[in-house]
This record gives sequence, C-alpha cells and structure tokens, in this order.
Amino acid sequence: MKRFGQVIKVRPEKLKDYAWHHAHPWPEINAMIKECNISNYSIYHRDGYLFAYFEYTGSDFEGDMAKMAADPKTQEWWDLVKPFQEPLETRKEGEWWADMDEVYHLD
Repeated sequence: MKRFGQVIKVRPEKLKDYAWHHAHPWPEINAMIKECNISNYSIYHRDGYLFAYFEYTGSDFEGDMAKMAADPKTQEWWDLVKPFQEPLETRKEGEWWADMDEVYHLD
C-alpha cells in the first residue's frame, strides 16, 4: 500500500459548489475510484487549499490512473469540478493536483 497526499487551490467563489458536488458524488465516480485500487480517500479544505489523502493498494498505479482517465463518466466529472480548482504553480509537469512528500507517518 502506498499513501498519497496532494494539494490544489480552490477558487473561493466556487468552494460551496465544490463541497456540494463532493457531498453528492455520482455513484459511478466512487465505483471507478475503488476499481482503480484507491481507498481511504478524503479531501479537506483550509484557507483556499484542498488537501487530498488516499491509499493505493494496486500494483500498477500508472495503469490504474490511465484507466480512470479514460473512463467517460470520470471525464464528465472532471469537466464539472476542474473549473473550481486552480493548480499550484509549483506542481510538476503533467500534474493537476500537486503530489506532496510524506515526512512522517505513525501506524
């Protein structure tokens, strides 16, 4: 299992919409996330930033992420929520959400 932390900004005028949609996710989106070996997925908000945490339990992260990206319903969901987000300028090339480095973990 690999833990992931990611960060992105949320547009202040879109926070309520973003929170509403995530309080009412489409069943197909949650199913695809699970099908792609992601669990314990949470998103938090603070001071204009969204922090996501999830655990990946599969053996081919790139393959699972490609599968998710190719899914038409996931593409529709991303088209809905991406305008609410503002990627960090310091993110790596190809990232939307910026991956974070884990500096501490206690089981």
